[in-house]
Amino acid sequence: MPEPEEPQPSGRARLLAAMRRPTRGQAIVGVLLMAVGFASITQVRSNEVDNTYSGYREQDLIDVLSGLAATTQRAETEIARLESTRQSLQSRTDSRQAAVAQAQERADTLAILAGQVPVTGPGVRITITPGEAPIDIDTMLDMVQELRAAFAEAIEINGKVRVVAQTAFEDAPNGMYVDGQLLEPPFVVDVIGEPDTLAGAMSFRAGPTESFEDDGASVQVEELNSIDVTSVRTVEQPRYAQPGEGQ
Repeated sequence: MPEPEEPQPSGRARLLAAMRRPTRGQAIVGVLLMAVGFASITQVRSNEVDNTYSGYREQDLIDVLSGLAATTQRAETEIARLESTRQSLQSRTDSRQAAVAQAQERADTLAILAGQVPVTGPGVRITITPGEAPIDIDTMLDMVQELRAAFAEAIEINGKVRVVAQTAFEDAPNGMYVDGQLLEPPFVVDVIGEPDTLAGAMSFRAGPTESFEDDGASVQVEELNSIDVTSVRTVEQPRYAQPGEGQ
């Protein structure tokens, strides 16, 4: 009987065997393939490099650099202009805020001088007790003027009447009328301002204190750290004639 033929190895088996034990020719072919692959990768990478200026002449490159320098200079100039504008706007904002604050402070001061708001602060309390003769209205007016000259911020008499520039004083049988309101002695005058200055405005020679005492009245001046002036004057609204009035 003929002997059976041995089975031939498959293509996969032959490939695996060749990879395990490559021949000299296969080794040479592998090295060549690796060299070709390396060269291809190197070429791809070199193509990715920016070669925009690779073909420029020296003068061309100088011109490009000069253009970039000019562009940079214009950009820096614009930045400086914008910074100057920002600082100018900030300065205007600060000036506007300062003007608003100054106007508000001025309005507050005028409101105090007009007697439209209560005030608390240091000052003096002047107590005037008449003797046998009534208090002279002119002497009272002189005292108010001296206190104003000493920078009095607020003046109040007997805790009832706020004294302002338009305040009127009139004689009364048992005291005096101040803005039409009857005030009886003793007269307590609360004044807000610098205590030493206000006290000095009362005590100088031939001043208010001496004038009151010449009329037989006693005067006491107390310097206080805090005084509350609570009376206020209402703002009178102008009254317009109605149709038919005054005819």
